Amino acid sequence: MEWTRRSFRSMLRLEAHRMTGGMTMKRRHFLAATAAAASGLAAPALAQPTAARVLRFVPHANLTVMDPIWTTAYVTRNHGFMVWDTLYGLDKQYRPQPQMAEGHTVENDGRTWVFTLREGLVFHDGEPVRSADVIASLKRWAARDAFGAKLASVVTEYVVRSDRVFEIRLSKPFPLMLDALAKPTSNVPFIMPERVAATDPFTQLRPEQMIGSGPFRFKRDEFNPGSLVVYERNPAYRPRAGGEPSFTAGPKVVHFDRIEWRVIPDPATVAAALQAGEIDWWEQPTGDYLRLLERNRNITVEVQDQLGLIATLRPNHLHAPMNNQKFRQALIRAVRQSDYMQAVIGTDPRLHRKGVGAFTPGTPLATDTGIAEVFKEDIALARQMIRDSGYSNERVVLLSTTDLPSLAALSQVGGAMFRELGVNLDQQAMDWGTVVQRRASKEPLERGGWSVFFTFWAGLDHLNPASHHMLRGQGEAGFIGWPTSPRLEQLRDAWFEAPTLEAQKAIAAEMQRQLFIDVPYIPLGQYFQPIAYRRTLTGAIAAGGVPVFWNVRRAA
Repeated sequence: MEWTRRSFRSMLRLEAHRMTGGMTMKRRHFLAATAAAASGLAAPALAQPTAARVLRFVPHANLTVMDPIWTTAYVTRNHGFMVWDTLYGLDKQYRPQPQMAEGHTVENDGRTWVFTLREGLVFHDGEPVRSADVIASLKRWAARDAFGAKLASVVTEYVVRSDRVFEIRLSKPFPLMLDALAKPTSNVPFIMPERVAATDPFTQLRPEQMIGSGPFRFKRDEFNPGSLVVYERNPAYRPRAGGEPSFTAGPKVVHFDRIEWRVIPDPATVAAALQAGEIDWWEQPTGDYLRLLERNRNITVEVQDQLGLIATLRPNHLHAPMNNQKFRQALIRAVRQSDYMQAVIGTDPRLHRKGVGAFTPGTPLATDTGIAEVFKEDIALARQMIRDSGYSNERVVLLSTTDLPSLAALSQVGGAMFRELGVNLDQQAMDWGTVVQRRASKEPLERGGWSVFFTFWAGLDHLNPASHHMLRGQGEAGFIGWPTSPRLEQLRDAWFEAPTLEAQKAIAAEMQRQLFIDVPYIPLGQYFQPIAYRRTLTGAIAAGGVPVFWNVRRAA
C-alpha cells in the first residue's frame, strides 16, 4: 500500500489491529492464576500517609537524574511527564493530538508550520508560557534526541509571531513533524521556561530548575534521593478542553493532591506493601512475585504495553576491545536471547520472545534478515572468533546494575557469558543511577571509563529508525556508546525519504544487516512487563509503558 505519510503512528495502528484481531488495543490480563500456593510475606513498616488523596507508587528505578533531555533513562522521562507538558500528545491509536498547542496550519507547500498555543498556559512559577519558551525548548531537545536532530536538519528558522503564535520554517517538507512533537519516548520534547531551556543540553538541569507547566509540581523540599520523590497537584494547570483522555493526549485531569514515588529496591518488600495496601501501584513487579500477586483478589496484574521492552547490550566503541569490529561480531555468536529473557521475567513463554533484531517484533519493519546467521548460540565459535580478532586480553569493564532486578538479571547473565568466553572481565557492581552517570564518560578504562552496559528500550523506541537511538552511527557526536557507521546513517536518511511502506521495509532489512556487521549494539530479546496495582485504582493506569498519574482516581 502507499506510504504517503511515512509516519510511525500508522505502523502502530496496523500492529494494534493485528494484535487484537481488528479491535482497539485494550488492557487485559496476561497471566493465568494457576500458581501453587505461596507463603505470605511479612508487611514492611512503611509510614501510612494521613491524606486521603495520596497515591503511593513504586517506580522501577531511583530518580538520580532529573533532566529528561540530558538522559534517556525512563525513570527521568516519567518524572518529566509529571513536571512538564508537550505541544502534542499521542493517543492510544498512536495519533498526535494537540496538547499545549491549540492547533496549527501548514503553509508554503509544507515548508512552514504555524503553531498557536492554548490560552492561559502558565509555568509553576506563575510566568506565562510563550512562543520563546517553546522555541528554546525545541532547540535544546533537538540537540540530544535522534528524531529531533532529524527535524532540526531541515529547520531553517524559528519565528516568533506573538507570545502565542510561532513558526517553524523548513528547507523542505517534513511530514513527520507532529509525530516528532508528540513522541512519548526518550527524549521527549518537553516545554520548559526559556531560561531553563537555555541550559547547555549536555549539562544536567538542577532540582531548582524543575519548573514546568505540567499537571504536577515537584516538591524539592521533600525530595529524598534513594527514598522518596513527591509531587503535588498543580492548581494552575488547565486541562485541554474536549477530546478523550488517551495515552499522553486529551484532558489531563488530576484527582490526587499528592503523588509519592517510594523508592524500594527490594522486591519482597514491595510485594508485601502492595498486598497490605501500603502502596497503590508497583511499576515493574518481578517475575518471581507475579503469580503470588495475581492470586490476590485486591490486586490487578496485567500487561498494558503490547510492544514490550527490548533488552540490549551496548558496547563502548571508543576503547579496546569493544572498538574492534571483529570482537563485537564474535559476541553476537555467543548470545542466547532466551537465557537473558528468562532471567528477567521467568519461563512463561507468553512473557518473552527471542529472535529479536533491530526493530520491534510483530511490527511492520521487523525482519528476520541475518538473525539465524549471527545468533549461533555457540560459545566455541565465539571464542575462536575472539582469538581471530586479535584480542590480547584487554580488560572488559562491565557496568553491572544491582538495584533494578531486570537489569541485574541481564548483568549477571552477561557477566557469565563474558567469563565463559574467557575474556579479562572486570564486572563492577553499582546502582542504576551510578551507571547512568558513568556511561556518559568517554574516559579510557584506566580513568574510570567502561566497556559495556545493559539496558532496556520500549518497543515504541525501536519501531522504526526515527527514534532508534541505538541504531545510529554518528561516532563521538552521537548517543552513548558512540559507534561510527556511515552506512547506517545513509540508510536512515534514505528511510525518511522512502515513498512506500515496501521501500521502507527494504531499507529496514538493510539496516538490520548492517547492524550485524557494525554491531553498534546487540539485541537480547523482548519481554512484556506486567504492572500491579490495587483494584481500587481506576482510569488509565499506564500507557505504552509510560505510567500516567492524571485521570486516575481511587474508588470510594
